[in-house]
Amino acid sequence: MTTSTTRCLILSCGNTLRSDDGIGPFLSEWAREHYAGDPGIVVITRHQWTPDLAVDLAEAETALFIDCAVDLEPGEIRLKEVTPAGEEKVLNTHHIGAPELLGLTRAFCAAVPRRTFLLTIGAGSIELGEQFSPVVEQAIPAAQKRLEEAVASLTRPR
Repeated sequence: MTTSTTRCLILSCGNTLRSDDGIGPFLSEWAREHYAGDPGIVVITRHQWTPDLAVDLAEAETALFIDCAVDLEPGEIRLKEVTPAGEEKVLNTHHIGAPELLGLTRAFCAAVPRRTFLLTIGAGSIELGEQFSPVVEQAIPAAQKRLEEAVASLTRPR
């Protein structure tokens, strides 16, 4: 649970037993350690994003979602701003991505973070295994840098 003092909520998802799908939890654990001295940055890691996270999102000033992506080249890093999905997508989905979770947050809590980014890293493999593919392993330092830049941008005073 976040509090009204959550300046940045970092939400990651992924399965650490499916190779590169575990990059989200890996990066969020890095962020938890990296930002341990900043109580305004809250990190939540899940196997998948679920509707109950809407409350945490509604209480956060900003948010950063982290996930792997199968539609990117392996090891490619993408950071983009995310907006809430429309009601039709929110009500007709089995998979909750960042836009759908923001849409649920707006629908049920009548609030969303003022800015939200999605950081994705292209998966080279989502086969069973606890090791990252070599290309994703090589992308980790750049992904950590992008995560740090995103948090700095989100928490910069307006």
